[in-house]
Amino acid sequence: MKVVPLRLQPGDDLRRALEAWMRQQREQAGCLISAVGSLSVAQLRLAGASEATAIHGELEILTLSGTLSPDGAHLHITVAGGQGDVIGGHLCAGSLVRSTAELQISPQARN
Repeated sequence: MKVVPLRLQPGDDLRRALEAWMRQQREQAGCLISAVGSLSVAQLRLAGASEATAIHGELEILTLSGTLSPDGAHLHITVAGGQGDVIGGHLCAGSLVRSTAELQISPQARN
């Protein structure tokens, strides 16, 4: 299995950066293996909601999982705030890296 590291910088849009990275690959699909880092804004579409909710603050990424394709991504994230409060949902555009986001991605050839 091929695993590629990707490090994002402060201000990068987490979802858009992952989608842009996938469009540059020869492979036609990929999945996230691991992710650590922090966000200053998390745009989450919560279960059952039709619109994203913006969460602001110093947020630690606890989990990020999902799939990538040149057509888009299906990503779920959980983040924790400064008091240990945890929230999660679909990762939407506008989720901004605070200090760093370090990702391990496995690009896969389409069968």
